[in-house]
Amino acid sequence: MPEALTAKPSVRPANPRFSSGPCAKRPGWSLHALADALVGRSHRSTEGRARLNEVITRSKAMLGMPEDWVLGIVPASDTGAVEMVLWSILGTRPVDVLAFESFSATWANDIIAQLELPEARVLKAGYGEIPDLAQVDWSRDVVLTWNGTTSGARLPYDAAIPTQRDGLVICDATSAAFAMDLPWEKLDVVTWSWQKVLGGEAAHGMLALSPRAVERLVSTPAPRALPKIFRLTNAKGLIAGIFKGDTINTPSMLCVEDALDGLKWAESIGGLKGLIARSEANLAAIAAWEAQSGWAQFLAPNPEHRSSTAICLRIVAPWFAALDHAAQTAAAKKIVSLLGKEGVAMDVGSYRDAPPGLRLWGGATVETADLAAVLPWLDWAYEQVRREHA
Repeated sequence: MPEALTAKPSVRPANPRFSSGPCAKRPGWSLHALADALVGRSHRSTEGRARLNEVITRSKAMLGMPEDWVLGIVPASDTGAVEMVLWSILGTRPVDVLAFESFSATWANDIIAQLELPEARVLKAGYGEIPDLAQVDWSRDVVLTWNGTTSGARLPYDAAIPTQRDGLVICDATSAAFAMDLPWEKLDVVTWSWQKVLGGEAAHGMLALSPRAVERLVSTPAPRALPKIFRLTNAKGLIAGIFKGDTINTPSMLCVEDALDGLKWAESIGGLKGLIARSEANLAAIAAWEAQSGWAQFLAPNPEHRSSTAICLRIVAPWFAALDHAAQTAAAKKIVSLLGKEGVAMDVGSYRDAPPGLRLWGGATVETADLAAVLPWLDWAYEQVRREHA
């Protein structure tokens, strides 16, 4: 870090919203974007179904999803999408689950403690690391998170997942979809939510299924009773309407309109390539600052595994390292509080289960200029707290 900063920086971010969910709206967004929302209309009307199906078709096209995959809108955000699949598919084969941050640890707990699958293995790694994929048995079903929203670590595009495998690969991609290339040929189930990379509103999840996943669902009924909200099949097979816009429960048509607005904006900036470029530029801006910082480092030490969306930083200064965990947590929260009170960085504290530090969203809706402007403020807030411990 440069010499201690005593004066507040003179430049402020134009948009101080760096939350990791719900995330910043796309540049230029206003409530006017929702003017044509089908409020007060049934989602089952011809127009309502068309809007929902448009979210599906635009999403598939932008992500480069294979034509023979199906994509549906489901309840309860990414969590709902993941839970639907875990309860609907798992149980007929042994399972390996990768756990390296809070949400992947939740999926591991569900599989072990809730589903009580006897032949389940949990492959763990600490925050900032990823599990050793060489230890995975791909003859099993495999549950993994592509990008650790709470750890800032992600799998690389060329992750050693075989294209020919016996088990299904179930991938939680909620903070990866639309910001990272996903190797569809290596995956069978992919989930995400609207409120991450495209800055949509919460409560709606997306569920993509490969032909192999569909075949499993249809040919091998779930070995347990399922509530209606989890059911993807009926006596006739796959409930096809879910993947055409006939949602299981009532969606918010305001949120649907907002999702379409985000997709249209993404198309206007070059689609997936444009989105990835914006997110990677955000990571690069923080990386240049981190390289000369004397107090902050990426939580993910390996550059190949660093997330470009959930950018997590730990505090490495000796005075901070000497504190006990409670004192470290309090000091990190003080930095976050100072930034919030100044109105320059909102909601940038690390996740509650992660090591004390900072987390800044770097998805495509965040302007690199805003991230560049907030970095001197990080130094300023850090220095104020450091002085309290001098």
